Amino acid sequence: MGNKPFDIYLATMFTGIIENIGRVEKIETNGTNKTFWISSPISNELKTDQSLAHNGVCLTVEEVVANTHKITAIEETLRKSNLGALKVGSVVNLERCMAMNGRLDGHIVQGHVDATAICVDRKQLDGSWEFVFEFDKRFAHLAIEKGSITVNGISLTCFNVTDTAFTVAIIPYTYEHTNIQYVHVGNAVNIEFDIIGKYIYRIQQLKND
Repeated sequence: MGNKPFDIYLATMFTGIIENIGRVEKIETNGTNKTFWISSPISNELKTDQSLAHNGVCLTVEEVVANTHKITAIEETLRKSNLGALKVGSVVNLERCMAMNGRLDGHIVQGHVDATAICVDRKQLDGSWEFVFEFDKRFAHLAIEKGSITVNGISLTCFNVTDTAFTVAIIPYTYEHTNIQYVHVGNAVNIEFDIIGKYIYRIQQLKND
């Protein structure tokens, strides 16, 4: 075996560090489901049944052909995420699940999108960008100042948090290597709140019952 690392993966654990971007090449509608063919620099490295996050949504790779891979989103996924709005040519963020011998460079991400948020402001600053997103007030308890949040699969820190909005700052590297560059006012993004916060809230709920 030498010094080769073990290829062991946590099927539903991601870090929010985007590995590459892909482009939608074809979309098929099957009943209430949508099947997407995505081309990317990592598609030819994927394997059938592998978990892969698309804009932060954990989906199963069904088929790999050359530099494209196939995934299907069911009605529930389409309803809770922005995948249903994808068109041929749309760009998506991609991240393979975390290897057990890897570093957690972002934060713990499940790939289970909680909801979508709408971009309500976008500012280009001197060397960075700020985006403001509005979300459903029923998630207010899960967004905290300087807490972790996932936007289209990107691990970010939110600030200026209110009951219905938060702001994130984007550095040039993230802007250039993810699809955040294509997000404008009025666009929907996928958001996943911190899993630790969800568990704490649930525990507290049960204590109060």
